[in-house]
Amino acid sequence: MELDDMADNILIKWIDGQAPAEISGGTTWGMPFLRGTVPGVEALAVADVNGARVPSQAWPLATWPDGSLKWAGVALPATCSPSDTYHVTSDAGTPAGASQTSSGSASVTVTESADAFTVDTGVLQMVINRGGSTLFSSLSRNGRTVARDARLVSLVQDGIPEGAGTARREAFTGEVTAAAVEQNGPVRAVVRLEGRHRQDGPGNGPSWLPFVVRFYFHDNARSVRMVHSFIWDGDPERDFLAGLGVRFTVPLEAELHNRHIRIAGADGGFLAEAVRGLTGLRRDPGAEVREAQIAGRATPPEQAWNPEVSGRLHLIPTWGDYTLSQLNADGFELRKRTAAGHGWVGISGGTRAAGFCSLSDTHGGLGIGIKDFWQSHPGQLDIRGAAGSEAALTAWLYSPEAQPMDLRFYHDGLGQDTFEDQLEGLEITYEDYEPGFGNPTGIARTHELTLFAYEATPPTESLAADASAASTPALLQATPEYLHSAGVFGDWAPVDRSTPARARLEDRLDFLFEFYAGQVEQRRWYGFWNYGDVMHTYDFDRHAWRYDVGGYAWDNSELSPDLWLWYSYLRSGRADIFRFAEAMTRHTGEVDVYHLGPWKGLGSRHNVQHWGCSAKQLRISTPAYRRFYYYLTADERTGDLLTELVDSDQNFLGLDPVRKVRPDAATYRPNRGALGVGLGTDWGSLAATWLTDWERTGNPRSRDRLLGTMADIGALKYGFLTGEALYDLDKGRFDTGREQISVSHLSAVFGLVEICSELVDLAPDPQFEQAWLQYCRLFLATKEEQVEAVGQALEGIHLTQAHSRLTAYAAARLQDRDLAARAWESFAEGGEHLNHGSAFSLRRIRPPFVLQPVDEAPTVSTNDTAQFGLAVIQNLALVGQYLD
Repeated sequence: MELDDMADNILIKWIDGQAPAEISGGTTWGMPFLRGTVPGVEALAVADVNGARVPSQAWPLATWPDGSLKWAGVALPATCSPSDTYHVTSDAGTPAGASQTSSGSASVTVTESADAFTVDTGVLQMVINRGGSTLFSSLSRNGRTVARDARLVSLVQDGIPEGAGTARREAFTGEVTAAAVEQNGPVRAVVRLEGRHRQDGPGNGPSWLPFVVRFYFHDNARSVRMVHSFIWDGDPERDFLAGLGVRFTVPLEAELHNRHIRIAGADGGFLAEAVRGLTGLRRDPGAEVREAQIAGRATPPEQAWNPEVSGRLHLIPTWGDYTLSQLNADGFELRKRTAAGHGWVGISGGTRAAGFCSLSDTHGGLGIGIKDFWQSHPGQLDIRGAAGSEAALTAWLYSPEAQPMDLRFYHDGLGQDTFEDQLEGLEITYEDYEPGFGNPTGIARTHELTLFAYEATPPTESLAADASAASTPALLQATPEYLHSAGVFGDWAPVDRSTPARARLEDRLDFLFEFYAGQVEQRRWYGFWNYGDVMHTYDFDRHAWRYDVGGYAWDNSELSPDLWLWYSYLRSGRADIFRFAEAMTRHTGEVDVYHLGPWKGLGSRHNVQHWGCSAKQLRISTPAYRRFYYYLTADERTGDLLTELVDSDQNFLGLDPVRKVRPDAATYRPNRGALGVGLGTDWGSLAATWLTDWERTGNPRSRDRLLGTMADIGALKYGFLTGEALYDLDKGRFDTGREQISVSHLSAVFGLVEICSELVDLAPDPQFEQAWLQYCRLFLATKEEQVEAVGQALEGIHLTQAHSRLTAYAAARLQDRDLAARAWESFAEGGEHLNHGSAFSLRRIRPPFVLQPVDEAPTVSTNDTAQFGLAVIQNLALVGQYLD
């Protein structure tokens, strides 16, 4: 079927602007559809730039309330000639994925047995065990095993000696306890494993570190994507993680001089060596021999060599062990040795290794690439035993050569034993401390790896391309114009520089993003637990972010930088913004949120340590921040995080988020029939949870709680101005009898604005809409207008620039020119630090006043940046016509 014959043609582009040379493992993305236009995924088809149908697979990610398709995941096979662009059509004639490629290649298949799943892409085959100590028993290419017995490994140390002393390390291996096929083709297959690490040795030893591993397969793929997530569940006072990795056994058959080590360095560089080197010897084996070994081809038969070399092969050392260690963001070291028990020989070093290595011979081999390798230091790549019949290749996600992971709280409490003392501490360091709450037990981390199955040692140029693909995966996305036309994610519009005033605001948005991207690099905001986050507030006296001052350090989603980045990406389509937002989503959804224990489903407020603050709240864990990535990429791990939150309203029974400042603290006790739930950050997070779950799964519980509480807010005398309502956990409804007015400047700046805007259009409720419009209209109204409307002036009105978007929403909804003018006036006047042009400039600070040259922006903080960005984006979309 030709493209011209298809209806509803949607352009899909590569995020980096042009097609990669190859997609070795296939590709997957997510895309939305206008309400009521696509009945289901069976109506979708994909064509290349020439209009020719290509095999595809689609599945629903979300539906509209009328049952039509809202978001779909779409997958394409691996290919050596990807199209420059693709087109998705809603042609109902052929089910998505029913076509085959023109070459007639087989679809990816999953065969189940009592003990294992066997997945075949047509190029590679993997046998995945249903349980036990291996993730897969074999990975084969064209029938030859290139790797087997993949397993998770970890080391735990019982202490960190200060000076003289010893510490004991114990080895653990991941034990798979459950396995399931989540997708089984025809274009994409996904297998999910879960388990725990168990201590090595006889008997049933202790276990820890729950993990989930997914393997992703696409039709015709020669590589497999692996996503590994684990939850830290140790005792920070005595359990020090000293290594975490994935180990593979690589069988080797060829002669030692035909076994090849390839390790990526920085900037596309590679170490290319053989286990037994034939170059640089005192006697020359012959040019053909040397050239073949360097190229990774089989050398000529030994009879054709210079006999002065072939007769002395046993006297040439064999190098069986290699290690690349990246212990920080700025340097890696490469070394090798002949075998265990012998000294290491330094090879070289460099700056930022790509996180890729391969071990192969002329019959085949394995390559491994780790995404964000140096950014998530300390990492390490090990090859051991390459001179034997089988070798071990270990991708260390946390290097055993680094200082063991120390997650103890960073101070002794400073005598803050009572709420009064803790509130005093808040006044000086902005840290909300409480004994026992700076506990990391339950935080998580996700890594992405790519496994390449080779039928022989590839040319180094090909390996460099594989390393690049693993480090920066190619991604297809719909255009900003199409995403906007689909009516998703509320109030935003594509970048528009059509007037000088618009262009000036766009320039300022660009300035702020580029400033933060630069700060990540200059301030080295990298590391295992840190990569993806940014700092909260700056210290101009020290020319440093306040990394060591209580609540001013890591930002942990405070005032929604996640939303600022995702809306910036939606409207621009910029790859650099996408990857910044992606890293933040991976971090904030994993590290800043608890995934088990008493605070499961809650996140931690900003702190020197990501888990340090005693404010454990839904405003940090809210799906409002993570659903963008899920819908745009169809990422199953993010889907897990969204699912974890479905019952997060239960948390109000166990932990009152405002326990230290509650006016009625003397009488209030959590009661499942009358839980105090704030109508701002709390309900906004619950609404995002219920909305996302309803759209994803159709869960009637989430639907009823969302729609029911919307109706209850509309029925409250003062609507959102009530501030807090009493929630019945069993019924999922608010008591509508409360009559009070309590306004907080924080209520609307953690996703409430965005979620309410969507809900008004998605699930119309006139009373709810009026309650939201009242809040938007009155928040920045004059005191006289507030008194006239509700009988009193509102207290707690701050962040005027941020809240200008509330006024803009009311102006757009009510078609009120005067409110539109007020929105832009409030935006211009109300920014505490970003309401003047001089803020959007940099000054360079140089040594010796700093460690290295850094840029400062005179009045920038992350709170202001995030809310300035959202105000610009939403005001332009809502009342942009009134800007001039």
